[in-house]
Amino acid sequence: MPSLGNRLLKTGGSLNIGVALLHIGIAFAGAPAYRYFGAGEQMASWAEAGSPLPAIITLFLAAVFSVFGLYAFSGAGLIRKLPLLITGLVLIGAIYTLRGLVVIPAVIVLIQSPEAIEPQSIVFSLAALGDRAALPDRRSLQTCISG
Repeated sequence: MPSLGNRLLKTGGSLNIGVALLHIGIAFAGAPAYRYFGAGEQMASWAEAGSPLPAIITLFLAAVFSVFGLYAFSGAGLIRKLPLLITGLVLIGAIYTLRGLVVIPAVIVLIQSPEAIEPQSIVFSLAALGDRAALPDRRSLQTCISG
């Protein structure tokens, strides 16, 4: 039976690949998707004006999330061992933790002024914390990868 760390890495990898696919869809959907997912009016305006920049940025993010997913799958043993695997997974976990901590000031702002913040911001921060929770700690990673 797979260890908890192994199952968490598979879950985290799947979530990252899902987010990567979502970003690809956003790049093709254009301005309405940029607005809906909170990328900002500037990105939506650029997309409406025919600028390739929003798509380039969004596809770059899709590539980053794909790499994150591949590292998680590598840690779970689903694909070959990638370079600097443990270091990469720890850094990915740190990135998600920092992104997720944005929820704290967002909730404070929401309480003080409900119209000042979009609900997506809080949802995305909680999702980042959830994805971080899908990555085991360093000791579990070493056990999972070596065993």
